[in-house]
Amino acid sequence: MMTKRFQGQWPKIGIRPTIDGRMGGVRESLETQTMDMAKSVIALLTSTLKYPDGTPVECIVADSTIGRVSESAACAEKFRKEGVGVTITVTPCWCYGSETMDMEPHTVKAVWGFNGTERPGAVYLAAVLAGHAQKGLPAFGIYGRDVQDSGTQEIPEDVRTKLLRFAKAGLAVATMRGKSYLSIGAVCMGIAGSIVNTDFFQDYLGMRCEGVDEVEIIRRMTEGIYDKEEYTKALAWAKANCKEGEDNINRADLKKDRAAKDKDWEFIVKMTLIVRDLMIGNPKLKEMGFGEEALGHNAIAAGFQGQRQWTDFYANGDFTEAILNSSFDWTGIRAPYILATENDALNGTVMLFSYLLTNTAQIFADVRTYWSPDAVERVTGKKLDGLAANGMIHLINSGAATLDGSGYQNDADGKPTMKPFWDISEQEAKACLDATTWMPANREYFRGGGFSSKFLTRGGMPCTMVRLNLIKGLGPVLQIAEGWTVDLDPAVHKILDDRTDKGWPTTWFVPRLTNDPNFKDVYSVMNNWGANHGSISCGHIGADLITLASMLRIPVCMHNVADDDVYRPAAWTAFGMDKESADYRACETYGPIYK
Repeated sequence: MMTKRFQGQWPKIGIRPTIDGRMGGVRESLETQTMDMAKSVIALLTSTLKYPDGTPVECIVADSTIGRVSESAACAEKFRKEGVGVTITVTPCWCYGSETMDMEPHTVKAVWGFNGTERPGAVYLAAVLAGHAQKGLPAFGIYGRDVQDSGTQEIPEDVRTKLLRFAKAGLAVATMRGKSYLSIGAVCMGIAGSIVNTDFFQDYLGMRCEGVDEVEIIRRMTEGIYDKEEYTKALAWAKANCKEGEDNINRADLKKDRAAKDKDWEFIVKMTLIVRDLMIGNPKLKEMGFGEEALGHNAIAAGFQGQRQWTDFYANGDFTEAILNSSFDWTGIRAPYILATENDALNGTVMLFSYLLTNTAQIFADVRTYWSPDAVERVTGKKLDGLAANGMIHLINSGAATLDGSGYQNDADGKPTMKPFWDISEQEAKACLDATTWMPANREYFRGGGFSSKFLTRGGMPCTMVRLNLIKGLGPVLQIAEGWTVDLDPAVHKILDDRTDKGWPTTWFVPRLTNDPNFKDVYSVMNNWGANHGSISCGHIGADLITLASMLRIPVCMHNVADDDVYRPAAWTAFGMDKESADYRACETYGPIYK
């Protein structure tokens, strides 16, 4: 099995120490301080951030400080050779702006100008940001709130926050470039998000779109194009770890007998191996004589059409989607894959955004139902309280949600969370599996059968719900809602849950309310959500998503992030005093990053 999923190396962060070019005393006196700034940034980033495989982020620093244009050119050449996709320019002093700036059009850029009184680092920062704006190469500005003493290597907390936010988002941009989105099948039941827009992926993300018919899965099953040894191991693991629930969903004439259920398990386990191989390839297949199939599609994300042509005849894809989206399977604890239900590529895209920002698994869900306090009391006879007192949104889907989403991983305080795979213990992985019951598929929906995962997400987990929509004449827009999962009275949960589907996983979500009309109450969030699906990530990562969206020139039409946490390129301030309208105008003016 492959340990390296994609072609190429992880993108690096390039550190550009710029300096006053005047020799004969000025430049020489600043060399150590300037390089020390660069070293402090490298220490912060490499000790804090990790790539999706768990290895520390790698930084490359220019061979010398950069005082004149020839040194800028030498730095750019080194960065090209080293695979740098993100640059951070640092300086404690005045420098020659247009000579020392990063001119590469496809690198994401930030500049940290030291706030000190001895030398005008802030003056350079303002000058070079003006140069970036004038040349159409927007950069993020970083300027500490408090004056620091000359020569200190301490990074203030506000500077640290911006450096990390910028770096995480920049690495996400650079990581997506050159990868693929793989459609397995095509449009699902007329869902607009599964009409894959190749121009969006190419222009905004630098990705290509690949496509295979779902029949390729059947061909590989029929011709034995999968690792037989791994299949045996995977099937045994599924039987040992995936507990099957009693069929209390289907009427008698639709229930499958034991032999038919066993065939479904064999089918869906094979399908899971094959879908993974389609995404990233498998060298084992080459050893078996299938060199072409061994290559895969270099897919950092994928989607499976499923309904209806597939699920009317074959077992559904719920097991495949749920297991691949989780951080563990028969191979052990490993990085999750990104696989969108119903080939909703737009939801798959925001799953990918959030995954690259957090390195954690993502929940795919229908944004299904808003339950008001009055409606809950009418149906159950009980009042909502706590976080749910103002109502909640029922997030539920047909078994495709990551098992990490059950919330049976714990943070340092024992509270529910979702972790990067390298922090997940064997006990936590087992707890997520134990919290999940695999219910026979509802055969009125899925005529071919299969199994859907069922769990209830633990309450109290901070999370962020995200959605990307394409608007004709406008382009892509992003929606963000930070909030929490909530626990309900078990009797209330059962009544409400059984009204939808008794065999699917449920997450009860309450967004943080604000004075914004979109967030004045829970109903408004549901009412203004732009599509039937959402991607849910553990943690409040709305500010990181806003920064990422600005890098990709995607405006944010709805969010409940505090204004002080909104961090975009410095040029955005030139587009007006209202942050939302300025975001729209800036994104329209600059256009997609790769167009």
